[in-house]
Amino acid sequence: MVQINMAAREITAKLVYYGPALSGKTTNLQQLHALLDPAARGKMVTLDTADDRTLYFDFLPIQFGTDGGFAIKLKLFTVPGQVMHKSTRKVVLAGADAVAFIADSQRASASANAYSWRDMEANLRSNGVDFEKIPKVVQFNKRDLPDVKPLEDIRAAWKDVPTYPAVAIRGEGVVETFRELLRRLHRQLDEKHAFAENFGVSEDDFVGSVLEPLRSR
Repeated sequence: MVQINMAAREITAKLVYYGPALSGKTTNLQQLHALLDPAARGKMVTLDTADDRTLYFDFLPIQFGTDGGFAIKLKLFTVPGQVMHKSTRKVVLAGADAVAFIADSQRASASANAYSWRDMEANLRSNGVDFEKIPKVVQFNKRDLPDVKPLEDIRAAWKDVPTYPAVAIRGEGVVETFRELLRRLHRQLDEKHAFAENFGVSEDDFVGSVLEPLRSR
């Protein structure tokens, strides 16, 4: 969960990108890594198998300062999507403060998306996380491929959960997904810790401080 160190004036949060195998979780982090100014992010660590699927996890650290004088540290992780890595996903998800669910837009991937969503819910609950309250967004990736589910059908099905179309390999929808996840994370922090009042970090300050170092494409 969010770590607040008043003495060091540091706030650390963990964001996890979840979803079925090959849905684009690693690609999202790679795009963010490429867009962020090197001064704002650390080295991205990726552990792959021979077939380019994530074996354990990807890790991307981001750090920035706020007008209130706090250093905000974000730790971005992905989980392996393959069914056999269920225990690994549970470990990586432990202590998550927000989750981005990366779905494959192709109709043929509907069952894999549904399985992964249920798996994420079960793992969050077993880690003691309130599934209903944790900040989350859904990205429907691979919109450039044939036979994708229409966006209107997706939004009708997901209702209150914010959904974003994306072609992550081209960087489309990556920042929008990340921005909404940050906004929802701040709102929960504000609700729990009176974040804006106690730490002088407004929602716009929080989100803007992260996204400001993004390079124009």
